[in-house]
Amino acid sequence: MNFDPTEEQQLLAASIARFVERDYAFETRRRIVASAEGASPEVWSTMAEMGLVGLPLPAAYGGFGGGAMDAFALMEAIGGALIVEPWLATAALGAQFVARGGSDAQKQHLLPPVAEGARTMAFAHAEGESRHTLSHVATRAVPSDAGWVLTGIKRNVANGGGADTLVVSARIAGGDADRDGIGLFVVERGAPGLTTRALRMLDSTRAADIVLDAVPVSRDAAVGEPGSALPLIEDVVDFATALICAEAAGAIKSANDATLDHLKTRKQFGVPIGSFQALQHRMVDLAIEHEQVKSMACLACAAVDSEQDPQRRARTVSAAKVRIADACRRVSQESIQLHGGMGMSDELKVSHTFRRLTAIAQQFGDADHHLARFAALDRLPTEQMPEPRG
Repeated sequence: MNFDPTEEQQLLAASIARFVERDYAFETRRRIVASAEGASPEVWSTMAEMGLVGLPLPAAYGGFGGGAMDAFALMEAIGGALIVEPWLATAALGAQFVARGGSDAQKQHLLPPVAEGARTMAFAHAEGESRHTLSHVATRAVPSDAGWVLTGIKRNVANGGGADTLVVSARIAGGDADRDGIGLFVVERGAPGLTTRALRMLDSTRAADIVLDAVPVSRDAAVGEPGSALPLIEDVVDFATALICAEAAGAIKSANDATLDHLKTRKQFGVPIGSFQALQHRMVDLAIEHEQVKSMACLACAAVDSEQDPQRRARTVSAAKVRIADACRRVSQESIQLHGGMGMSDELKVSHTFRRLTAIAQQFGDADHHLARFAALDRLPTEQMPEPRG
């Protein structure tokens, strides 16, 4: 499998690098995360003007029709610069449900403003008892004369407080953990009965708990066929998981670069500590981690772009997430240790990278969750097993 970027992807990567250097220095980020909004409308507008927000959206609705591999360089830059603007929540989650499962009317109404940077979105799915299990949905959608009434609480919704539009999962039938009976519904900010509780996460990104107290939505608000949404949820979450694997590659490279620079400049016994062979060996191990993470992230992104078998796609994405979650833990902790106590100071970027890598290791399922998912796919009947890869 050829993971070399195309000429267009190389040009995009160069453009993103210039944007980060010009508009997203670490001190700029510190000011952004300290603001009330926790994100910059100006940066978001610039990203939209560059075509980055519309990159994975259909060309017919103002996007560029790109896939995960096309967004790989962008996610590496997001990880390297620790960009907090809601690209993943909007373009890789909320808008993807509409692009992949929505009606033509929903696509026409929602996607062009997203691509233009005029609308942000979020996916409200996780609940207090769900952990990482996508089929566990206790929020209820009850039919009404006008459509549906949604009741429940969603936890830790990325961009939940700032999103103009939410895509909310709710159960129309069955028990809380049943695979069947789940629907997706578009809910606009300010809907009656909708309240948010703002949260600041470990990595300085913003999220919210979403309380749905008999929120009315129209019949047209349903995304796809109500009751059959789980395959679409799994598809989109696998897409987003592959993309945060690419983000991890960028964040790990940033942590490695900062650590190597520290080893070259910090002196002990009159010489740079990077001259000590034991520390050189540890630095080489971190460089190997980055190369392996980038390869696994490429594999996951290629799988969500081209793999038609959902089980094979899921198996590949889970394998990548297991490896990357382990690398996030190792690189983040090693980079702090090699910096010494100063590595945890807020003034150093590496401390913020440590927090983001810790969050990535948990996002969309930790290593234990994806190991269990991978093992469950391995236990499928022989005729359903994915063929070995070369």
